[in-house]
Formats: sequence, structure tokens, C-alpha cells
Amino acid sequence: MTSQAADEPETVVASRRSKITPEREREFFDAVLEQIRECGYDSVTMEGVASSTRCSKSTLYRQWKTKPQFVAAALRATREVRFAGVDTGSLAGDLREVARAAGDWSRKDTRLLSALSHALHSDVELAQALREALVEPEIAALQEILHRGVERGEVRAGHPALEYVPAMMFGVLRVRPVLTGEYADAGYLVRFVEAVVLPALGLTQTQAAVHGMTGR
Repeated sequence: MTSQAADEPETVVASRRSKITPEREREFFDAVLEQIRECGYDSVTMEGVASSTRCSKSTLYRQWKTKPQFVAAALRATREVRFAGVDTGSLAGDLREVARAAGDWSRKDTRLLSALSHALHSDVELAQALREALVEPEIAALQEILHRGVERGEVRAGHPALEYVPAMMFGVLRVRPVLTGEYADAGYLVRFVEAVVLPALGLTQTQAAVHGMTGR
């Protein structure tokens, strides 16, 4: 675990956790993640978060011994499965809904991932927390969507493209800002699904429309 010794006062005793309300804890978590998005991971300090949330920095250190632990806790606490509940009755319809959902939060999460990318290489817990919060839940939900498409007979089991759909969806979210300076919004992602993902799975526009009607 990477230590933030320069950022931690020597006088803090972290053996006992302070009692804070869930609402106050969420305020701390929201503050640190927003500062990471705006300023980058290296620029964020416990002192800065304490100042913005009007608490003493010793309160934060009693709860979380280091900045990486604090950020990891914030990531885990904000875990949310955006693709949960997507079920339009067809694989093509589901993937379009996934694209729209991803487009709605792509700017916020892509900025966070980019801001944390350097720190992830040096802190195992932080990297795992990011995967648990932003990646693994969405991949599991996406794999369930693909599994339903196989069960409905829309895509054959073992189709080689099934393995790469998560990489395609998450990859385009991350790479578009690098290529064009723009985030992948809902419209762009829907077009990407229709032009790249559906053809890779062997779904033409006509097949997708037929499956959508029979699935209703």
C-alpha cells in the first residue's frame, strides 16, 4: 500500500474510528471524488477535503489513515450498477440502452478514471476499489445481457465476439476523449453500438428489429 506520509500528521492516532453519520460520510466521499475529477489525484490532500467540508483533518485521519484508503473507501461507497434492470426484450435493444446509460455518466466517470490512472499503478487497494466501483458491476450486468441474448437465440453460444463486447464498450468510453477531445455521449455510443458492436455479434439492423418485435 502506498503511504501518504507527507500528507499525514504524526500526531493522529487512528486506532479508533470517529462516529460520523452516513450523510456526513457521504459528504466527505463526494468531496474527495469531485476534487480528484477537478484537480487530479496528486493535487488532492486530506487538508483540502477537510477545508471544503468544514471539518478537522484529524477527523478524516481517524476514519482513514491515508489518502489512498480514503479514496478507496469513497469509490466503494459510491458503487452503483447503471446497467442493472436493462431488459428491452432484445439484445440489440439492451445494448442501445446500455449505450444511452453509459453516455449519461461517461463524462463524470471517465474524468475520474483518467485522474486516478497514474495512482492505480502504484496502489493495489486503490486499483481494486476502482474496479469494484466502476468496472466489475457493469461488466457483470453486461454479461448477463449477453447471456440473455444467447438464451433467446439471437447470438450463438460461443460466438467469438461475445468475449470482447465489454472491452469494446469500455474502451470507446476511455479512448474518445484522447482521440477527439470529446466525451462519448449517448448519441455517439448508440451509433457505435449499431455500427460496430451489433455487426460484430452478427446482428444486422433487420435481425435486430425482428428480435425486438418478437421479444415484446
